Amino acid sequence: MIDISTPAIAAVAADAILLQRGGRTGGVLRWDAAGNCWRWSDPLTGLLYNWPSAGAATRSTPPAMTATAATAGSLRLSESACALAACASGRLLLGQGKRLGMVELPAAGSVARTLQSQVLLTVDAAEPRTAISDGCTDRAGNFVFGTANTASDQRPIGSFYQYSQRHGLRRLALPVVVRATGIAFSADGARMLFADGNRILHCTYDADRARVGNATTFAESDVAVGAAVIDSADCLWSIQGAELVRYDAGGAVLCRIALEGAAPVALAFGGEGLAHLLLLGHDGALYGLPSGLLDSATAGIADTLFDDMAPAVQAVG
Repeated sequence: MIDISTPAIAAVAADAILLQRGGRTGGVLRWDAAGNCWRWSDPLTGLLYNWPSAGAATRSTPPAMTATAATAGSLRLSESACALAACASGRLLLGQGKRLGMVELPAAGSVARTLQSQVLLTVDAAEPRTAISDGCTDRAGNFVFGTANTASDQRPIGSFYQYSQRHGLRRLALPVVVRATGIAFSADGARMLFADGNRILHCTYDADRARVGNATTFAESDVAVGAAVIDSADCLWSIQGAELVRYDAGGAVLCRIALEGAAPVALAFGGEGLAHLLLLGHDGALYGLPSGLLDSATAGIADTLFDDMAPAVQAVG
C-alpha cells in the first residue's frame, strides 16, 4: 500500500487491470450514481458504454473481478460525446462537438436504438475552430465546460462556460486556452481547477453568479496535463502522460503512480462508497487499479446531478 501521508514520494509502477475492451479510443468517463455504473464515450464510433458497479466488490477485489462483459453494455449516440453529466431527471447532458444536448436513456430491456439528442444550445457558433473538450457539474449542479482549438494553428482561443437552465449560458472570465481540460471543483465548491498544456491553474469560483477570480498556477508538469478529479480529502488526481499524480489542496505532490500497459485519458471514482478509481485508456478500454494501491481512506466525491428540473431561462425577444 502506498503511504500517501508522505509528501512527494517516489513514483510507483503499477500494471493497470483491463476490465473491458470496448471502443477504439477514449473520451470521457463519469460515474452515474442513478444507473449504478461508470459511463464513457468513444469519440470515433459514437458509442456510449457502461460498466456496472459490483456490489460484492471490496478494496481487495476490484469491480472487474465480480462483473462480466455480459453485464456491461453500450448505446449508440447520434453524435459522439466529449463531455457528459448525469441529470436529476435521469437523463444525460452531453457535450457533442459545439453543442450541448440532452438524451433520454432507454428503459432496461427495451429495444436498442440510436439516442437522438435534444439540442440545448450551440457554443461559440461564429468560430468554426472550437469544440467542447471537457466539462463537469459544479457542486451546485451547474454544468461547467471548456472548449479547445481543433485547428492546426493551435492558437489559444478556447474558453470556459457555465450552463444552467436557470441562467442559460454564461462565459467565465478566465484566460483563453488552447485546450480546456482537467476541470474539477474543490469539496466546498469555492475553488475551480483547470488545465491548459502543462499547467494546472486554480481560481475562486462563485457558482450562483458564475464569477471567477485570482486565477493562478496550481502546479506544472513536464508533459501535457489531462483529466482530473477531486477526492474526499480535497486532493486532486491528475492524468499526466502515463502517470497519475495526486496533489494536496496546496499543490504539493503526494504520490505518483506510473501506469504500465495503459495510457489513461479519463478517470472517475465510483462503486460502493465511491471507493474505486477506474481509468479510461486512450485505446477506449476500461482499466482498474491493482488492489491495495489506494489508501483505505481514499474515496471520491459524488458528482452533483445537473439540475434539469429547474425553471428554464426565458429567451429575450
